Amino acid sequence: MDFDERLWALASKVGNQREAIQTEEATKNAFIMPFISTILGYDIFNPLEVVPEFSADVGVKKNEKVDYAIMRDGEVQILIECKKSTEPLKIEHASQLFRYFSVTNARIAVLTNGEVYNFYTDLDAPNKMDDKPFLVLDLSDVDETLLPELRKLTKEVFDLDSVISAAEELKYVGAIKREIASQFKDPDEAFVRLFTSRVYEGRFTQDAKAQFTQLVAKATRQFLNEKVNDRLKTALGASDSAPPAEAAPADSVTSEPVAESDLDRDTEIETTLEELEGYQIVKAISCSEVKPERVAQRDAKSYFAVLLDDNNRKPIARLHFNGKKQKYLGTFDADKVETRHPINGLEEIYLHAETIRGTVNHYMD
Repeated sequence: MDFDERLWALASKVGNQREAIQTEEATKNAFIMPFISTILGYDIFNPLEVVPEFSADVGVKKNEKVDYAIMRDGEVQILIECKKSTEPLKIEHASQLFRYFSVTNARIAVLTNGEVYNFYTDLDAPNKMDDKPFLVLDLSDVDETLLPELRKLTKEVFDLDSVISAAEELKYVGAIKREIASQFKDPDEAFVRLFTSRVYEGRFTQDAKAQFTQLVAKATRQFLNEKVNDRLKTALGASDSAPPAEAAPADSVTSEPVAESDLDRDTEIETTLEELEGYQIVKAISCSEVKPERVAQRDAKSYFAVLLDDNNRKPIARLHFNGKKQKYLGTFDADKVETRHPINGLEEIYLHAETIRGTVNHYMD
């Protein structure tokens, strides 16, 4: 598997197992050590590359240790502090990182709970770890624009200078994107007041605040939907002049072969209306090849599966709609290897109609 494939495989594992992990040690074993080894590419059993329970005696409190130090050429390059997966990350958790950052050669510090990885450096003051991360990797909602920068920290292509030079832009662009997402989801008074002042000449009273809070939230949702629909129209218009879905998009990622027991292991499942609508589209496409009653669905914790004959061994497609931002359609080749296609709306499922029909025909043969 390549870098992206390994990351998606780990993200899937975290999504499936997160609720079962209750301790910090279990989080390290299940999520963080695989991240260090399979994503960053360092040998966790080689003390020349990864030092667990790392300590430095100079200038720090006694008996305090950082969970992992990643070494290159005998020097500390990355410090990693871990918390259990069920615990949200706070800067207060990073006290050891702050102290060790100033007394080692490390330029990168990571605070993680196995699902979210906050990457820090020293942009604000030399040799002093910043209070805010320059990169936030959330395995429950992966921002694919960050992957090229994350790849620069891997053992194979380690390029610290390039990461540091891009860190300031990453820090502020990422923070702005997270703030925009937060405001679109739940606008605060300052955000509401900004737009109200542009369209309303009356006083910003409590009644006006209550009214425009709802209106601003509604307007932002409609604006996003309209932008998505415009992109869909452009994509669908382009598909009229080219054979649909003959090849996967360039930014598709491929997972490992289908794990047949995944659906049976998942619990606490919530089926959404959007998943059911997506299922109906896949079913409609498949019905050109088989009778409708043979196309079944099963929801899992991390994805919604469409199956032939309600058989786990015959997956037609998967709907990965549980992420906070990007949605994916999973299609399968003859070897049952899944390819994830980023989609921005249900209509884009039709772009992969030929692949879906081909999968159904393969099972019929």
